[in-house]
Amino acid sequence: VLVAAVLLGQTGIRADFAARLLPPSLAHPFGTDPMGRDMLARTIKGLAVSLKVGLLAASFSVVIATLLALAAATLGRSADAVVSFLVDTTMGLPHLVLLILISFALGGGTTAVIIAVAVTHWPRLTRILRAEILQLRHAEYVTVSRRFGRSWWFVARHHFLPHLVPQMLVGLVLMFPHAILHEAGLTFLGFGLEPSLPAIGILLSESMRYLTAGRWWLGLFPGLSLLLVVLCFDAIGNGLRSLTDPRASQE
Repeated sequence: VLVAAVLLGQTGIRADFAARLLPPSLAHPFGTDPMGRDMLARTIKGLAVSLKVGLLAASFSVVIATLLALAAATLGRSADAVVSFLVDTTMGLPHLVLLILISFALGGGTTAVIIAVAVTHWPRLTRILRAEILQLRHAEYVTVSRRFGRSWWFVARHHFLPHLVPQMLVGLVLMFPHAILHEAGLTFLGFGLEPSLPAIGILLSESMRYLTAGRWWLGLFPGLSLLLVVLCFDAIGNGLRSLTDPRASQE
C-alpha cells in the first residue's frame, strides 16, 4: 500500500470533471468521486496515510506504556500507586470522547490525531508490562544482580527491557488496528486529519451525502479496504501473541 501510494503520484489528487461520479468499471475499479478523481487511487493513498498515523501513534503509545510500567515496578510504592491511578482513570473515561477532546484541544490535524491516539491507548499494555515486571522482580538473576549492588535502573535496562520486547512487539501490532480505526473515526467526525488529505475518514465522510443518491461505491470500497487492513493486522498480532506465549501456542 505504501509503495503503491508513492508510485501513483498525483493520480487521485487531480480533478477530472469529465469523469465525475462514474460507477466501478475496468478503467476505474472503485469508481470516481464528485470531482472525477479515481477512488482506487484515493483509497490507496488514504490507507497509506492511516498506516503512517497508526504506526506513529501506536509506537508512541508503546513507549509510554513501557516507561510507566518500569516506573511502577522500580520506583517504589508511591510511583506504583500513581501509575495505577493513571491507568484506572484513563480506562474509566469514555474513549471516543477523550480522543475528541484531546484532538480538539490541540487544534486538529495530523499531529493532534497522533498525540490523541498515543496518549489514550497505553493503559492496557501498561498493566500487562507491569505485571510481567513484578514477576521478574523475584527472578533469581534479578536478585543476584541486586545483591551485587546494581541499581534498579541498571536492572530495568539490562534485565527487564530485553524480557519485555516480545510483549512490546505484540502490543504494538495489536494496538495498530485500533489506532487506525480511531484515526478514521476522528477524521470522519471532523476532529481529525485535514480535509485536503485523501484519508479514509474523509472519504467516508464525503460519501455520506451521495449514498442516498445511489453512489454506493464512494463509501463501500474505502470502508471495506479499511476493514481488511485492520483484520490483517489483528490476525498478525494474534499470531505473534501465540508465538511468544507458550501456553497460547499449545491451545
